[in-house]
Amino acid sequence: QVQLVESGGGLVQAGGSLNLSCAASGPTFSSYAMGWFRRAPGKERDFVAAVNWAASRTYYADSAKGRFTISRDNAKNMIYLQMNRLKSEDTAVYYCAGGLDRGSYYYSGASYNYWGQGTQVTVSS
Repeated sequence: QVQLVESGGGLVQAGGSLNLSCAASGPTFSSYAMGWFRRAPGKERDFVAAVNWAASRTYYADSAKGRFTISRDNAKNMIYLQMNRLKSEDTAVYYCAGGLDRGSYYYSGASYNYWGQGTQVTVSS
């Protein structure tokens, strides 16, 4: 069983930065692929970024490439999402997710068994 708790959301002006954190508990964290997803008001949940269990591969949605960076620290059971050059369209609730690393389908929410409660990110224009 893995429990995930996000933090770091808030209100920021367009062009600014935020660093989201996700604290994970559970003995098998280091074997899990971890991802960030987001849900904007009135929209479906979208993939943002993912990292494999070894932190050797990362994956990004087109909207996040070049602006967001996902990282993990298995020694601390932490996942991070550094978000730079934020835009109003990045406004959403951001969710941390974890699932057994099967080497594929990192983009799909169905690959993740565990989800955090979410943290609100609001970007003002």
